[in-house]
Amino acid sequence: MWRRTYLLLLLIRVYFALSPSYLHPDENFQGPEVYAGRIFGYSSKLPWEFTVDHPIRSIFPLWPTYEVPMSLLKWFYTEIGAGNPPPQLVYYALRGGMFLLSFVLEDWAIYELVPSPRHRRATVVLVASSYVTWTYQTHTFSNSLETLLVAWGLVLIRRIVENKQRSSFFSCAVLSFIAVTGVFNRITFPAFLLIPGLQLLPYFQRKPTSLAAILGFGALFASIAIYTDTAFYRPSSSLLSIIRNPIITPLNNLLYNTDTTNLATHGLHPHHQHFTANLIQLLGPAYIVMILSLFRWPLVPSWLRNARAVSAVSATLLLSIFPHQEPRFLIPCVPLLLSCIRVHRSRVFLAAWIIFNAFMGLLMGVYHQGGVVPAQLAMRDIVAANTAAQGVKAYPDASVFWWKTYSPPQWLLGADGNSSSSAAGPAHIDTLDLMGIPGAELIQRLDATVPHCGAVSPVYLVAPTSATFLDEYTATGTPRAPNLQLYRLWTYRKHLNLDDLDFGDDGVLPTLSRVIGRRGLGVWSVRRSC
Repeated sequence: MWRRTYLLLLLIRVYFALSPSYLHPDENFQGPEVYAGRIFGYSSKLPWEFTVDHPIRSIFPLWPTYEVPMSLLKWFYTEIGAGNPPPQLVYYALRGGMFLLSFVLEDWAIYELVPSPRHRRATVVLVASSYVTWTYQTHTFSNSLETLLVAWGLVLIRRIVENKQRSSFFSCAVLSFIAVTGVFNRITFPAFLLIPGLQLLPYFQRKPTSLAAILGFGALFASIAIYTDTAFYRPSSSLLSIIRNPIITPLNNLLYNTDTTNLATHGLHPHHQHFTANLIQLLGPAYIVMILSLFRWPLVPSWLRNARAVSAVSATLLLSIFPHQEPRFLIPCVPLLLSCIRVHRSRVFLAAWIIFNAFMGLLMGVYHQGGVVPAQLAMRDIVAANTAAQGVKAYPDASVFWWKTYSPPQWLLGADGNSSSSAAGPAHIDTLDLMGIPGAELIQRLDATVPHCGAVSPVYLVAPTSATFLDEYTATGTPRAPNLQLYRLWTYRKHLNLDDLDFGDDGVLPTLSRVIGRRGLGVWSVRRSC
């Protein structure tokens, strides 16, 4: 029975891995966007983390995760004489790679971390049935990679401690690599292994050669990581200049995040946010079970009596010190905590667990900003078809304004001048991210860009169809000054903009009716009403 259940959950994970939902801009701009322009010549824009004087993001963990598969695709298409692969193939190949990493490494690690053979199968199925596994772990997040590194760090710590016969030289070398990669991937990584790692102290006291191996390999891998980062950010640097003036991205990241004024630009949260909101959002009914167990047991509940729970709880406590707290920061806690609870086949829990994950899976894995990626992938064809429909032979450069959406990944446009359609596409598409500026300011920006009457308008607007502000400017409405009209060219219905929930002004039911009932993302051609 458990095998059939696990196989079904595996198919569900594949479905969500290939579903183009968009959970957070970092899944594109801190990963694929960095290498797409360098490898394929795609339109791309490096985020600020990579362009400041003291870069805070490391290239070292990105190289095997994104550059290697992208380079393999580039090599394959070059060998068959097909030029560059289309952006949609690269996008789904990376998603497929994240699925494989989750399926192989996460499930394997959880299977090893649970000591009881009787509980292993149930635990693997429970983790595989979490919407976090379906969605976050199959997206290109640094947090998703951190989850795998934390899990395998705990596996190796356990292997080293339990190996009482000889020095675990190989395990120590691998643990050093995981530790260095984890720190250069995210500076939050040490919080998860700090307390469980104390188990190694008695072992190192008995076998100092293992400690020497940990430190030696750690220094080697850290040197490689620092060299890789410095060479990336200063391509013309010599080896001597790298040694004299290295770029240590984890240190830069730590200094940046310990400054509250910097964190304020990303949003400040109360220190209890992780415990009172974020874990609930990630774990749902499982979190309630764990909290209730604290009141049933006179001493420490059973689920807290292992290294997995200690890792998750201690890390959450440490991360709660920082005032900027997002749910994705706690993704490594999800498989660790789920591997600790025992529900004894409770029908109530099972029903609640299925409903919670089905709802959150569809919301986060399908509808959450779900139209951004399909719209960007289709943008060149949309622009080409609209320009051809107006009888224009020469394709002007296009300006596409994005409003009330997450930042569109520019690398999904492909290389300038390319289109997957048979018609020639525009030479260049200028992507203008307006985020959530007021509607009046949006109209001003459009009015300043749209050409005069009689000229073909190369201006487009991408926005949620739930934005009622645009109703007055649709082709069937009555436009107001400055006499602009919107002609819808394309719509993607599986799109929800949760940032557009305005319960305070519109009320709960009207807001839900608007955002859900009019869900979707539209692409409009912006023209003058002449």
